[in-house]
Parts: sequence; structure tokens; C-alpha cells
Amino acid sequence: MSSQNIIILIITMVITLMFSSSFVEGGLRSDVLREFSDKTNVNGTKWAVLIAGSSEFWNYRHQADICHAYHILKQGGLKDENIIVFMYDDIAYHHENPKPGVIINNPKGKNVYPGVPKDYTGANVSASNIFAVILGNKKAIKGGSGKMLKTKPNDHIFIYYADHGGPGILGMPSDEMIYANDFVDVLKKKHASKSYKNMVIYVEACESGSIFDGLLPKNLSIYVTTASKPDESSYACYCDGQGLPEGYYHVCLGDLYSVAWMEDSEQRDMMRETLEQQFITVRKRTGNSTGQEGSSHAMQYGDLSITNHTLSLYIGADSTHKSHTNASDTTPLDVIEQRDADLFYLRRKVERAEDGSEERINAQKQLDEEISRRKKVDQSVASIGRILFGEVNSLVLQSAVRPAGQPLVDDWDCFKSLVKTYEEHCGPLRNYGRKYLRNFANMCNAGSHQGHVARAASQVCTV
Repeated sequence: MSSQNIIILIITMVITLMFSSSFVEGGLRSDVLREFSDKTNVNGTKWAVLIAGSSEFWNYRHQADICHAYHILKQGGLKDENIIVFMYDDIAYHHENPKPGVIINNPKGKNVYPGVPKDYTGANVSASNIFAVILGNKKAIKGGSGKMLKTKPNDHIFIYYADHGGPGILGMPSDEMIYANDFVDVLKKKHASKSYKNMVIYVEACESGSIFDGLLPKNLSIYVTTASKPDESSYACYCDGQGLPEGYYHVCLGDLYSVAWMEDSEQRDMMRETLEQQFITVRKRTGNSTGQEGSSHAMQYGDLSITNHTLSLYIGADSTHKSHTNASDTTPLDVIEQRDADLFYLRRKVERAEDGSEERINAQKQLDEEISRRKKVDQSVASIGRILFGEVNSLVLQSAVRPAGQPLVDDWDCFKSLVKTYEEHCGPLRNYGRKYLRNFANMCNAGSHQGHVARAASQVCTV
């Protein structure tokens, strides 16, 4: 018998074995198919980068999202060596956590903290490290495990980010920001290196559509979904009054877009469900059809031909197909705007603390300071607009949104310089103030430059 015939015979025997009744029982067929695919490297290696961009206990949900995502990937067959996790890691053993060492992403959910790799924590959760990890640039990584994407041309990459955002930016635990043009430039460099086959990116953040709209080319073999359009908030969910366990009265356990895609992944056969099917499910759950007061519109960008790929190519395939939650695809949820989650947290602390107690006094002080800080930002941005453009035109400036397909701003250097100038004169914008970043983009688009804003800000603000 020739060597070619022997090879054909072996392949036939393997396929017959995989589909035999003894292997079908107990869901073993999917396991064998997955193992066979991995060993033959037909679809390359699956890689994932998971990023929680916030810190502090009131932002509980972002790290909960990331930990939950890790377990979905792990259950789906991805190896720890191929999953890179960025999270500040300050909530599991935070003194306010009612269950130390426990993080949950759903009122009835399991503890998703155990086993999560601590690749980049604390100050090592930074834009520069994220960019270096994606590009596989070992020399540029500062601190952390040093783990990075060592991808090859046939590999598939999944990137998931959860945090606050704003027009043109994604947040980091410090006051640092990831600017959209810088992130897209990194993706272009990654594509130019010919070190992956396809990439899928999920982004949970306010105004997350602005990161890619008009910026991400369609020829990079990258498909993106975002929690919201370029000009709308995303929403936190599983907050007070939704059957939360005792002690979780002041935080939200998850984000609506995030729990939508993760709970869908846990309920579906990921060997069959496509990215497009999941997007439709997520969009229904985050949109008006669910009946909640707040809603956002999940969006798609980049190479939409990838949407016919199955989830298994990127986040693996859990052969058990068992749901870890009891939520349905369209379960209505009470939600809170991402930017108001800190107010929710502080108000609940005030309400629950005893009258006259130090805890209540401190919580009320923090709440008053945050409300005052917000008013200061509102007034300072509006005043700068009036100085530069007049009363009527400044109102137009605040509300102007470019048509779909156009980037937020034409001159990103101008945009960055105006934001920096404002913060130097008026203090950090922080999560709430970043909703005004579109104002600064519009100032650049209208011809303003750093000197104009500096003069106006110096009249308005005293840090």
C-alpha cells in the first residue's frame, strides 16, 4: 500500500472514530473535534486579551465582566498561556466586598475570581502595556507577567475591553486615556506584521462607537462590536433591587452589553452560533426592545464578512452547552448610565448608613464633592465654549455630532492638546467630564487651537 493510501486510511479511521456513537454520548464529539482541530492547527491558535480599564470598588462590574469572560474562554478550551488579563485587582479583597475573595457578575452567578491570571495589575494596567502586548513588543512592556500576543499568521485573536469611555477615548485606571487614533494605529501595525488571520474586538464603554467609526479600515481582517453608538452612553446592570445577594446594595455587578454577550455564549452552542447571530441577540437586549428606560445601540465596524464565523473560532466551544445563569436573551433589566454608577454607589451608602454615623457623614461628603465637581465641569466647559464661539454657537457646538462614517475629529493632535490644556487649567475631566470630549473635538473641527482654549480656560478656571 502506498504512503498516500495509508494517510487516507488513517484520516478515514479518525473521522469514523469521532462520529461513532460511543463518542457522541456525553457531548464528547465536540471535545474530540476541538482537540483534533487544535492538534492539526487547521484554525491556528486562539488568543485573547481581556482588559478591565477601571479601579475602585464602585466600578466593581468591569473587573467582574473580565473575570467572567476569562472563565468562558477557559471553559471553551483556551489555555492560560494564550489568555492575557489586564485588571487592577483591587475589588476581590476590598474592605467593602461582602464576600472577600469572591467576584460575581450575576445575582445568581458563580465566583468568577478564582484562577484568573494576574498578568497586568495595578499601575501595570496602562495604555503602553496594552499596545505592547497586542504588538508582541516585549521590550516595550513595563512590569507584569510579560505575557504578550505571540501570534502566527493562522491565529485568531479576541480582544475584550470593559470600562468607562468618552468620545474618541477609552479609560484606564489612572487619568490616562487610550485615544482612538492611537488604538487604531496599533491595529494597523498588527495587521502589517501579518501575525494573525482574523481578529474580533468587543468594547464595553460609553461612546464606544467613536473609537472605530470613520477610523477602522475594512481591510484589516478585524471585526468590532461596541456597546453603543458614537454619541450615547452604555449601561450598568444587576444593580440594587434586582435580587442581589446581601451586601451588594451599592454596586452594579455587570454591564448590559457585556452580560448580554457572555450569557448568550453560555446558553448557545458556540460551534454553531455565528458572530452575527450573537450581535443580533446582544443588540436586542441592549436596545429599546427590552423595555428598560436606558438603552444603547450595539454597533458593528470593520470587516463584516467575519460575522459569519462561529464563536468557537474566537472564544472556544464549551461542549456542555449549559447555562451558568437563568437569564434569557431579552430579559429586561433596570440599568444605570455608566457615568452615574458612582452617584448610585454613594447615594446607596448614605441611605444605608445610620444617621449621624461617621460612615454616613463620609459618604455624604463624598457625594456632595462629586456633585460639586460635576457642576464645575459643566460650567467650565460651557463657559469656554461661550468665550470662543458666543452663546448660540456654543450650544450648537455641544450638540453637534458628525454623520456616521466620519471620525470624531480631523486633527487628533489638536484634540489631544485641547484636552490637555483644559485639564492643566481646570483639573481632570475624569469619567463624568469625558462626556464633553466631543466639545473639544468640535472646537478643533471649527479651527480653534491650543492657544485659544488656554486663554479661555485661564479666564474660567483656577485649579
